[in-house]
Amino acid sequence: MNMSNDLRQKIIQVCDAKIASKGVGVGLSFYAFFKNRNDDPVLLMQAATWWIQTHQLDHFEKAVKIKAMVAAGK
Repeated sequence: MNMSNDLRQKIIQVCDAKIASKGVGVGLSFYAFFKNRNDDPVLLMQAATWWIQTHQLDHFEKAVKIKAMVAAGK
């Protein structure tokens, strides 16, 4: 699944902020990229599909892992 540039940038920004405030061990779920689960349903479904179907990730993953995956274009 191709990820939009908007979502890719949002994920990297959120990961950077979480890592800066909580350290490299911080975990997050794909909901972390949205202020309200329904504020952008298209991007939410894109993130959920990438997280759950494409990569079969656990509910919580390390922010550094997610950032690295997104930056690598996975």
